[in-house]
Amino acid sequence: MKYRKEKGEIVAYSEGAVRHNLILLEYCRTSMAALSGSTAGILGLTGLLGFAFYVSTAVVLWLFLLGKAGAKWEKYFRSRTQLLTSGFFGGLITYILFWTFLFGMVHVY
Repeated sequence: MKYRKEKGEIVAYSEGAVRHNLILLEYCRTSMAALSGSTAGILGLTGLLGFAFYVSTAVVLWLFLLGKAGAKWEKYFRSRTQLLTSGFFGGLITYILFWTFLFGMVHVY
């Protein structure tokens, strides 16, 4: 158990529950990256427009997760920025993989 002092109270976190939430967050981010990379490849996005598409879909996923967690997001995650930054670059690699593969299949061949 991890502890944090907040407003004179001690708040305890279950490491197992926090780890489980981060695993689910990583699954959502990987799925979003594969789907948005496929979409970008099929649409034929190239260059910075393709990377801007990834950033915009990552922000939309972040907003969806904040909406799902509701006002009590601190029950599930330690910080809001953790929802945005956790697995961002790993998702980027998955995005590039699907983006280039589908772009090549649809627009090159």
